[in-house]
Amino acid sequence: MSDIVELRNHIRETRHFRIRLVISAIGVVVLFSLLFGRFFYLQVLQEEHYTTLAEANRIAIQPLTPNRGLIFDRNGDILAQNYTAYTLEIIPDQVKNLDAAINELATIIEITPEDRRRFNKLKLENTRFKSLPIRSRLTDFEVARFAENQYRFPGMDIKAHPLRHYPKGELVSHVIGYIGRISDKDLEQLEADKRLKNYYGSTHIGRIGIEKSYESVLHGQTGFEQVETDAVGRPVRTLSRVAPTAGNDLTLSLDIGLQQAAVQAFGDYRGALVALDPSNGEILAFVSKPGFDPNLFVDGIDHLNWRLLNESIDRPLNNRALRGVYPPGSTFKPFMALAGLELGKRSLHYAFNDPGFFSLPGSSHRFRDWKPGGHGWVDLRKSLVISCDTYYYMLAHDLGITNIHDFIGQFGFGKETGIDIPGEAAGLLPSPEWKKRRFNQNWLPGDTISVGIGQGFNLSTPLQLTFAMMLLANDGRAYRPHFVRQQVDHYKNFVKDNFVEEIYRLNLRQEYLDSVRQALADVTRPGGTASRAGANTAYTFAGKTGTSQVINIKQGERYNASKIDERHRDHALFTAFAPVENPRIVLTVLIENGGSGGSTAAPIARKVLDYFFLGTMPEPAEKAG
Repeated sequence: MSDIVELRNHIRETRHFRIRLVISAIGVVVLFSLLFGRFFYLQVLQEEHYTTLAEANRIAIQPLTPNRGLIFDRNGDILAQNYTAYTLEIIPDQVKNLDAAINELATIIEITPEDRRRFNKLKLENTRFKSLPIRSRLTDFEVARFAENQYRFPGMDIKAHPLRHYPKGELVSHVIGYIGRISDKDLEQLEADKRLKNYYGSTHIGRIGIEKSYESVLHGQTGFEQVETDAVGRPVRTLSRVAPTAGNDLTLSLDIGLQQAAVQAFGDYRGALVALDPSNGEILAFVSKPGFDPNLFVDGIDHLNWRLLNESIDRPLNNRALRGVYPPGSTFKPFMALAGLELGKRSLHYAFNDPGFFSLPGSSHRFRDWKPGGHGWVDLRKSLVISCDTYYYMLAHDLGITNIHDFIGQFGFGKETGIDIPGEAAGLLPSPEWKKRRFNQNWLPGDTISVGIGQGFNLSTPLQLTFAMMLLANDGRAYRPHFVRQQVDHYKNFVKDNFVEEIYRLNLRQEYLDSVRQALADVTRPGGTASRAGANTAYTFAGKTGTSQVINIKQGERYNASKIDERHRDHALFTAFAPVENPRIVLTVLIENGGSGGSTAAPIARKVLDYFFLGTMPEPAEKAG
């Protein structure tokens, strides 16, 4: 049996080899073509794009935060200034185990539980922030200690930030306000206003008061610098720089000495005071007591202080001068008197025998005067000097609510004055239409009677009362109340000081104005309700006392402060101007639960006026038990 040997077919193998070689060559050509095409796309077509990215990796744009403008009082005393503080910040996205990292950080730098709570709160409120503070105001020793250990804490760094300091503290807290850290909500608003670019690198923004209303002026213009960096992002050299422009400085009309005198005169009382120059509307003093320390809010208030302020029964965060609404009481009567004269419902010589009460026709209900048995014969002058309620019950009935609303509304009651800080309350000057909207009830005759003496639905702010008295003091001219009297742009060497604005003028009969003003001057003289405050003055002043009810007293009962809880007692008011001949100051004092305006509010006003005219710093008022 012979073996069969299969001979190799060289021709077929050669053909197969050549086919594979061609296929491989085609594959190589295709692959190299794709590679070349990609190279061409990246290096030719996309050259500009990738060059830009490469430059971005090499060059960093860093914002330069501007210094915030300073704030001064009218005499040059500093009210808000800047300082630089070192802050330890964390970029949460760059820290793997945040809690563990903070625990380790606490072994070299003190991190309190309050620091952690504040950091966690900021983390929730500021999701768009890359860097958040865990500790502020580091000492030089703490800065050095962290620098030695920084390699252990990726995503953490120490930064120098400009912060705000308010050297007068509580004294001007409700005027100046404070700055606070920028939140996501702030960023959204800045973006909507097309101002976000100017806040790159900024961490704080004005929250209330002057700091908020003049934010765009105080903030300044953000600068930037181009910095060349190495492979790990460390700065090597500065390529170009556009310096930031500091914010404008503001000079306020506020007199810090007068402000201090007013606060000191209040003693332990709660309340408000507004004083302005009637010739131009400049605010001279603006007190809401108690106040708070605005420095607590600059870098985030701690939980304990926030709870103490927010939960305090004395409501120190409430700006009583701007937002506190109270029945104006008898301080409403001078404007009622003018309404009666101007609308022809009373004459200067009209008088009646006051029985001590008033009843509506067909009603047995008695609207009682504050003095049982009445005041005898009362004319317009005496009605203001001794503050006769019965005169104004009758006048209100004769005028009617529509006339009262329309005429007295011209003095600013029931509307905002337009002062240059935010948050002003409009108060309430009621009308039948308002009551229908608010309660779906018809207006009653008795409602009008209560309005006539500044009670009932009537609500005013201390600022509104001061504004109204300004019109009475200077022949019906209304100037917009304002704090800022000068703005200084150091970069452009520009000063703006035209903040005075006459917004309207009332056409009032001079004879009537003079008669009402003379009656108010007699209020501070013997026999007047503010005679104690007006005794032995070296200047003349006119005013009107007021007492506004906090709780209703039943028919037939008499008010007895000693039997009423202190916080349910009447509010005391006094509004005044001085000197009578040529008014230079108008002011309103409100004392919460202070009782009688003549015995509590007017003496405090006298102390403030003594400082204004004589430079005498007052002794604190003694609070009644």
